[in-house]
Amino acid sequence: MNVPQSRRDRRAARIAPDGAGSDAPGTSPSPDPTQDAGAADGSVTTPAQGARPSRAGRNLPAAIGVGLGLGALIVGSLVLRKELMLVIIVVAIGVGVWELRRALAQVSINVPLVPSLVGSISMLISAYVGGGEALVVTVGLTCVGILLWRIADGVLDAVRDIAGGFFVAVYPSFLAGFAALMLATPHDGARRVFLFLLVAVLSDVGGYAAGVLFGKHPMAPSVSPKKSWEGFAGSVVACVVGGSIAVVLTLDGPWWGGALLGASAAIAATVGDLTESTIKRDLGIKDMGTLLPGHGGIMDRLDSVLLVAPLAWALLAWVVPPA
Repeated sequence: MNVPQSRRDRRAARIAPDGAGSDAPGTSPSPDPTQDAGAADGSVTTPAQGARPSRAGRNLPAAIGVGLGLGALIVGSLVLRKELMLVIIVVAIGVGVWELRRALAQVSINVPLVPSLVGSISMLISAYVGGGEALVVTVGLTCVGILLWRIADGVLDAVRDIAGGFFVAVYPSFLAGFAALMLATPHDGARRVFLFLLVAVLSDVGGYAAGVLFGKHPMAPSVSPKKSWEGFAGSVVACVVGGSIAVVLTLDGPWWGGALLGASAAIAATVGDLTESTIKRDLGIKDMGTLLPGHGGIMDRLDSVLLVAPLAWALLAWVVPPA
């Protein structure tokens, strides 16, 4: 007779998340974090065990191809019409909500789908059309909608499901609303979004390169053993240099503002990456999805971007006030 597993047992039985992302499916993670191969944003470069697609523990050609394709799509939309970028944001966050809801369901947290999706779309559109006040009002209405929808299904485990719904409403939907706020800025909204995404990407690329080449000291071995302090330093350098140049060239702003934006983005991106690693470790999953070959799911790409968005919105509004 099958004996029901506890939540802890179910988590232990699944593939370990970022801390053992490069292990073969179905194997347990290495007890020594430094035995894992390098990964993006600062990996430890000790000898790898077993067959792996690359030192990064991912299908590197596929990851590069998907990254270039996404970059071309985003830049093309910003050049043609920024409303196209809003559509891309809405679709990405909608898929992210779906992935996060499915991941939470693995630990019996059933987030109401309809109010979560409707709320996420409404938040992004209202932020673009009505500004920050509309974004705040919409996130409040979304939480009310989740509350009422879930209570209508009964009170059993309702508190847990409602809390999960509120979490999904804020992360990723509300945080992504700041990208829509930047996009809506008259005259230079597309350039602000480009700059925001550029420093977020530079954090990932700089951390990956420095981590693979120099990573030796894990930053948070209990959460993400592959992330190293050397990789974090690479993220900061890449963001500060790239941000300083980009702010001057794209927004005609001061170089020091770009440096401040870059340093803040590197910190926020790293915190965001570690936050999602913690979530995935607690849920007992490796990736949030499989939509993007070499990357995982949409949420696996948005983890570092989402926390950068509100910082970028606030800092750019201060350093280069909208006309």
